[in-house]
Amino acid sequence: MAELITPILTKGIGELNLREIEVYEAQGGYAQLRRAVVELTPKDVADLCNGSNLRGRGGAGFPTGRKWSFLPNNGRPRYMVCNCDEAEPGTFKDHMLLEQTPHQIIEGILIGAYAIGCEHAYIYIRGEFKRGYAIMRDAVAQARAKGYLGENVFGRGKRLEFTIHRGAGAYICGEETGLLNSLEGKRGEPRLKPPFPAVKGLYGEPTVVNNVETLAYLPHIMRNGPEWFAKAGPERSPGYKIVSISGHVAKPGNYEVPMGTTIRQLIDDCAGGLRPGRSFMGVQPGGGSSACLFEEHLDVPYDFESVAKAGSMLGSGAMVVFDDTTDFVKAAHALVRFYAHESCGQCTPCREGGHWIEKTLARLLDGRGVDSDIDVMLSAAHQLTGLNLCALGDSIEPFLASVIKRFEPQFRAYVKRSAPIPVVA
Repeated sequence: MAELITPILTKGIGELNLREIEVYEAQGGYAQLRRAVVELTPKDVADLCNGSNLRGRGGAGFPTGRKWSFLPNNGRPRYMVCNCDEAEPGTFKDHMLLEQTPHQIIEGILIGAYAIGCEHAYIYIRGEFKRGYAIMRDAVAQARAKGYLGENVFGRGKRLEFTIHRGAGAYICGEETGLLNSLEGKRGEPRLKPPFPAVKGLYGEPTVVNNVETLAYLPHIMRNGPEWFAKAGPERSPGYKIVSISGHVAKPGNYEVPMGTTIRQLIDDCAGGLRPGRSFMGVQPGGGSSACLFEEHLDVPYDFESVAKAGSMLGSGAMVVFDDTTDFVKAAHALVRFYAHESCGQCTPCREGGHWIEKTLARLLDGRGVDSDIDVMLSAAHQLTGLNLCALGDSIEPFLASVIKRFEPQFRAYVKRSAPIPVVA
């Protein structure tokens, strides 16, 4: 376990007060931002990111450098937006980084902003993260007082401004175009794409939206070199990852490990295994939106390609573990209820289908279901997938379909049984 866990973003958390800028500076903080602005060109920094093959840690896993490359060279202002609207069920890594090491996030955002030629960066923080918002606000004030952001950073005539925006608690605003609408003061609804944010994003200008964890790795990639990051883990999914492990494990928490660590190692060696006397039933490897994996998948490497090949997704890195005490009908209902509630209502399949499946599951749990409900739910969940502006509607099917297929007797057990017809003598 000691060799498996690799503190990089999590180094010093629980030991040092990294919320104070002097403590962060003593660990080498802001040195890479200084190096970027004073010694390197934006292209140099972008090339370092490209060389590391850093992939987005927010869910989609898209190569970060390639995402930056989509920005058009049209002379228009560019924006860097950090997505800290972490609301995926089971995910809590960004929450921890926000509260424990805010300067690392700020440095990563500013390095990313410099690399794409952005003069004004934003961080969008989930509305429920009240403490994290206050901590970030204080950290930005400290960084401004030190001259790390403002109108003339490091005396080089470079403008790097920074704005914190607090959301209002809508899951849909974690989708990048819904986030941009909210940031502009509009209703938090996903936009029709194309155009994509790289072409027409915040205020109609070229925009990059990156996750907190993604940007926080930039100072470390610059310090240690892109080869250091690229050599950790599989070739197509390199580097390190904070995995949020929760559910029926002995030691739930955030664990930073090399990509490619197996699911079994994460559960047993990091999270201390299952609770005493319990047996393993399944795991969601990528949070609420991911299909459940089972015992035959425990030795699957935890990386984007391997988890996808197993029939699920890595997502933002949230593992929810289920033991033999789980009622998967109740678990499915809880998740479907969440997604139905969080639908923005813009797309009919998501708006109507989610609530219909939620009501059907509630009726099953109430003992009023019928045999056809299970097949109809599967059909409805499949039919509402792929027909919406964003992936929220698509999030309903994976877990529901995977657990019905695996644990169908649990669902059938809730079906109402008609009373036998009396025999007349």
